[in-house]
Amino acid sequence: MPRDISRRRLLAFAAGFGASALTDHAHAQTAVYAKPKRAAVDEFSVTEPVSIQVNARPIPQFDPRNRGHVRFGELEYRSGLSLTSSYRGFGGLSAIRLDPKGERFLSLSDKGGWFTGRIVYSGRAMTGLADVEAAPILGPDGRPITARGWYDTESIARDGSLVYVGLERVNQVLRFDFSKGGTRSRGEVVPLPPAAKRLPNNKGLEALVFVPKGQPLAGTLIAMSERGLDANGDLIAFLVGGPSPGQFSIHRTENFDISDAVLLAGDLLILERKFSWIGGPRLPFRPPPF
Repeated sequence: MPRDISRRRLLAFAAGFGASALTDHAHAQTAVYAKPKRAAVDEFSVTEPVSIQVNARPIPQFDPRNRGHVRFGELEYRSGLSLTSSYRGFGGLSAIRLDPKGERFLSLSDKGGWFTGRIVYSGRAMTGLADVEAAPILGPDGRPITARGWYDTESIARDGSLVYVGLERVNQVLRFDFSKGGTRSRGEVVPLPPAAKRLPNNKGLEALVFVPKGQPLAGTLIAMSERGLDANGDLIAFLVGGPSPGQFSIHRTENFDISDAVLLAGDLLILERKFSWIGGPRLPFRPPPF
């Protein structure tokens, strides 16, 4: 039976057009990157990780119109990086997860590729990336998932060595056991409710969160759609596995779409966004009404 969920706060944490921004609240959480057009299917033609060079240019302020504007609700802008690489599979980074120190990262592109590495800091500010490797995301057959036309890998959730990846275009979730080869491990298809397959093309599964031990609904994978709407115009989401699987709705405000999410101590924090050619990109910096 559908259920509604409220949000006490939003995680307003993003980066524009190839840049990332980290805050004190965002260590081990989420970053968002602008997505270039989808490229050819052979970008990851090999199955082994390769070392790549990523160049980083500091972004001195989040608000280009006001250098001194560093507070956004409860968040403070610390630093940002504009990232480029000659590796043709680089770009379209759609999700990232950090280790508890906020240094090592696991990221993926919407073109079906893993990226791993380390963030370099000077004090509290990011200055670059090091030890970056790229690898194709492998399916159950050991081939890159792009070989079967699976693109738009949009989201990551972690449960120890288990890594869950959401594929928006086909509205599927793959589970990887990183204890069996890291980014070389093969994905297994996670069964989802039939309603997940009916989500709109390119507006489907966009955010994943795994509920760890010690929290309500422990063992549950929360899967949220970007703009799959129920009869009331609210955003469709699913509880997969765990003690109480099912479907629920997230109240949609001001036509914002879900971009990513993270679970803190009892709070599900959701990053929303919307874009128009007139208003440009927008992120909400205050919580919506309950």
